[in-house]
Amino acid sequence: LGTEDMINAAKQMVKHTKAGIALLYNKETSNTYDVRLKLTKEVFTIQKLDVVCTRGGDPQLNGGAEHKVPVVISKMFKDQVGKARILSLSLSTPPRQVHLLRTAGEEVTITVRYLREVPSFLKLPLGSPVPSAGQSSRVSSPLFDSGLHLNGNSSNTAPSSPSKPSANEPKYEKRWLDAVSLPLLMARVSRYKARTDKLRLNSFEVCALDGTSTNILQFCTAAESTDWLQAISTNISDLTLENVKWITLFLQIVHMGWVCENPQANDAGPSSTFKFLALRGPSLYIFRSPPVSGTDWGQAETMYILYEVLLKVHKLCVTEDCWIQAKFYLGLQQVEDLQDGEPFCFSILVSHGQSHTFSVEMTSDLAVWEKSFQRAVFMEVQRVGSKTYMCSSQGKVLCLTIDFGSGFTCSESSSKNTLWRYKFSQLKGSSDDGKTRVKLLFKNADNKQIEMKELEFGNLTAVLHCISSFMAAKVASVDPVFVKCQSISGKYMS
Repeated sequence: LGTEDMINAAKQMVKHTKAGIALLYNKETSNTYDVRLKLTKEVFTIQKLDVVCTRGGDPQLNGGAEHKVPVVISKMFKDQVGKARILSLSLSTPPRQVHLLRTAGEEVTITVRYLREVPSFLKLPLGSPVPSAGQSSRVSSPLFDSGLHLNGNSSNTAPSSPSKPSANEPKYEKRWLDAVSLPLLMARVSRYKARTDKLRLNSFEVCALDGTSTNILQFCTAAESTDWLQAISTNISDLTLENVKWITLFLQIVHMGWVCENPQANDAGPSSTFKFLALRGPSLYIFRSPPVSGTDWGQAETMYILYEVLLKVHKLCVTEDCWIQAKFYLGLQQVEDLQDGEPFCFSILVSHGQSHTFSVEMTSDLAVWEKSFQRAVFMEVQRVGSKTYMCSSQGKVLCLTIDFGSGFTCSESSSKNTLWRYKFSQLKGSSDDGKTRVKLLFKNADNKQIEMKELEFGNLTAVLHCISSFMAAKVASVDPVFVKCQSISGKYMS
């Protein structure tokens, strides 16, 4: 690689990486504790602060009756635990503990309990990180109350003069250890509370493809939460696009990703569910989980023909989240502004008046879905070229053909005789009864008069959406700005 290539690679590396501190909510204990976050291009890692033994290997027993605290085992190996007889060491002195263990036989069953507070009270070497006052004040422990440290000294006694440690004396250090590492490919981020349409305050969780979750990550400010949410979402999106770029050689995928489906007003099901959408070839796919193999594409929950559905963005979105992020920093963005998620919502209008409403985490995600849908419909209309629907008028069975090149053509179903033909530019208006009938108003090219054609269809909504898709594609094909924007394929597909 040349110098410029190396610089660009380094910039990309910095772009995709991030580190910081957050609070992790423990659902079992309803408590929070500090964790360290590490973000790379492909993996999101949560690290927990723990104490490791860097020298000495013998298990250490401390505590007991003389300290009025339970026994503390500073180190234990998995293969040291077996099943035989149960010993009670709760109020024994250390020599008695050791004697009981040594005379108990070849196998001993010991019930142990991990006490997270113990590492905070270890007597660590000089220079080791020490929990802040805020951290140490969150919990109370009998070890703290008794002043006991795992090396046998008490916190209320003066430290002994430094001496050369023996070879077998354990040495402990505090280190950030990986607790959870989530691959970001096909992962999702959610600010929504479980089974509700309510947003969390300065919090979110990350879920991997296999269902592994980080649990709830909490941040001190909305700005910090937004920074992390945007960084993680960007990496997930980039990985998805890279994956699309590879598999599109075989599957013709324009875009895919996670969304949250909001229930309709008359639905009695859960408040919201996560769905995976894919724009592939002629269809819009809705999955419960991402397709990872060829056979998974046949397991879609629902499929729709692209040019027979319509995408509607609920509100005008900013293409990037800079404005919302700036409002967070300035303290202008209120949580109530986002409770309904409306700025991040779009609907897919399908046949027979039905629809799906989806929400995304970032407004940039919303912009990508809108652009991708436009491009997918444009490509599909150009591919099929025309679409014919059966209809009726004044008791006659007719065929209406919508052609990308010539416009509208109506002919008799039996004889195929053409009854009338108009260009897209001649359509000046339309009205329908919301059920089966539509009136199309065309301008006659010769006498400039408006001519009305009334037709009846079995699936009127699909026909109207198809007309809209073909006309939008026609307009886009002569719009140099839109055509230039189709170089988005170079960004997302090449």
